[in-house]
Amino acid sequence: MGAGGEIWRRGVRSAMRGSSIRFFCTEQSSRVKIFDRNLKRKQRDRAAWLMRRPEDSLLDAVAENLLDRLEDCKKTFPTALCMGGSLAAIRRLLNGRGGIEKLIMMDTSHDMVELCKQTEQNSPNENVETSFVVADEEFLPVKESSLDLVISCLGLHWTNDLPGAMIQSRLALKPDGLFLGAILGGETLRELRIACTVAQMEREGGISPRLSPLAQVRDAGNLLTRAGFSLPGVDVDEYTVRYNSALELIEHLRTMGETNALLQRGKILTRDTALATAAVYESMFAAEDGTIPATFQVIYMTGWREHSSHQRAKRRGSATVSFNDIQKQFG
Repeated sequence: MGAGGEIWRRGVRSAMRGSSIRFFCTEQSSRVKIFDRNLKRKQRDRAAWLMRRPEDSLLDAVAENLLDRLEDCKKTFPTALCMGGSLAAIRRLLNGRGGIEKLIMMDTSHDMVELCKQTEQNSPNENVETSFVVADEEFLPVKESSLDLVISCLGLHWTNDLPGAMIQSRLALKPDGLFLGAILGGETLRELRIACTVAQMEREGGISPRLSPLAQVRDAGNLLTRAGFSLPGVDVDEYTVRYNSALELIEHLRTMGETNALLQRGKILTRDTALATAAVYESMFAAEDGTIPATFQVIYMTGWREHSSHQRAKRRGSATVSFNDIQKQFG
C-alpha cells in the first residue's frame, strides 16, 4: 500500500504535502460494533479497482433517483458533502442540480477517493469547485453548521452507529440545510439469503451470518426523527437485476463494495456449500431464459435541519373546531 495507506493506518489528521486529497483520523471506536470498518475500507479499495469499467446501471438508477429530489427544491445548496457509497455516480449525474458551487467528495477508501479525483481531472466540472477527503462517515471531520447539503448514496448502511452518523450529518448542516440519503433495505438480496440458508442447512446442518442485517422501511422514519431532522420523508423503491449466474451476482456485489463485513461473520463458505447455494438459487428463482433475479430494496430519506421557516405542528389542544362540528357540516 502506498503513502496514503500509511497515513490512514497511523490516523494522521493532516494534509499530504503536494496532494489535494486530505486525510483525517479514523482510529476511533464506536460503542456499537456490528461491522468491521477496516474490512469494509479494504473492500471499497478493491471496488475502486473493479469499477474501472463502464457505468453501473443499478448505481446510476439509485443516484439519479436520489438527485431528482434536488429538483423539487426551490432553494440552492452552494456547499455540499457527498460521502461514501456511489461517489462516482453522484458526481457524474449531478448535472448542475441544486446549484452546488463547492463539492466535497469523501470516502473511507483512499483508492475510491483517488478514482474520483482522476475522473475529475479527466472530465472537470468547471462550475463546481471539488475537493477530496479520506475520512469516516462515523466521525465527520466537518465543522458544525458549515454545509448546505449532505448526500449519502448507498453508504450509511455499513456504519456501526447509523443514528449517530445521521446526527453528525444534521449538525454539519446549516439551518434549513438538506440531508439526502439512500440505504439498502431489509428486502435486499432476499433470493440469495434464502438460497444460502437452504444450502447451509443441507450441507452444514446449520447457518451462520453471510449477509449483513439491513434497516427495515419502518425504521427509516424513526432514524430521521431520532437524528433530529425536521420535515422527514421516506420512500422506497425495489430494483430487480438479472444475472446469468450466482457467480455474476457475487462479482457485481464486489464491484459495488457490498460484500459481507460483519464482525461476527462465519468462516469462508466451503466449495460444496457455495456450489449448493448456486444450485438452489437457480432451481428456486431462475427465469425461463436461464437468468436469475436479485432484488435490491432502496430506502430514500430526506430531512432538513430545523429552521424558523419550517412548518410546525400546532400545540396539543389548540384546535378551535371539533370533529363533531365538521361531521355535522359535511355529513
